[in-house]
Amino acid sequence: MHTKDAIQFALTVSNGAVLSVIDEMSGAATTFPTPNGGCHPLWVLGHLTLVEGMIPAVLFGDKNPAAEWQPYFGENSEPVSDPSAYPPFTEVREKYLQLREQNLKFLESLSEEDLDKPTKAPPKGREREFATYGQSLLVLALHQAMHRGNVTDARRAAGRATATRAANGDSANQGPLTSLVTI
Repeated sequence: MHTKDAIQFALTVSNGAVLSVIDEMSGAATTFPTPNGGCHPLWVLGHLTLVEGMIPAVLFGDKNPAAEWQPYFGENSEPVSDPSAYPPFTEVREKYLQLREQNLKFLESLSEEDLDKPTKAPPKGREREFATYGQSLLVLALHQAMHRGNVTDARRAAGRATATRAANGDSANQGPLTSLVTI
């Protein structure tokens, strides 16, 4: 397997794993994962959208096409339970899908050698993680998989069982990547 194929695989698996749970929670998108708050599904989706838009900004120094959502979903934003404080879920989801598609097409256009190209504007304090095109795209997948845990915890907090657990009558706490999508 080539590096490009591994990155494509990671992006595809992480996307399916997190988006399926976010979609499952679309009717309860501001359910906090813990009694003390945390990153609810709408915040996670918006945050992932910002990070998708960050890729052309990091690689080429372009403007993030989701930059206007920074106050709602940025790294230092504080998730709130009022859905009217955010752009509509469907709008955020559409923007996310658009930016993910652009990033996948960009990856497809790269050669193996291109993956080692240095980025133009890595985030301050994260220069090592975003040093090259390949590392930046791999971090995108890892970051997405990490935030799936927030959404599965919100699903539990909402009292929703996964389809597999409900069918089996099993309410045991499963790990965040137990039910990965079929590839």
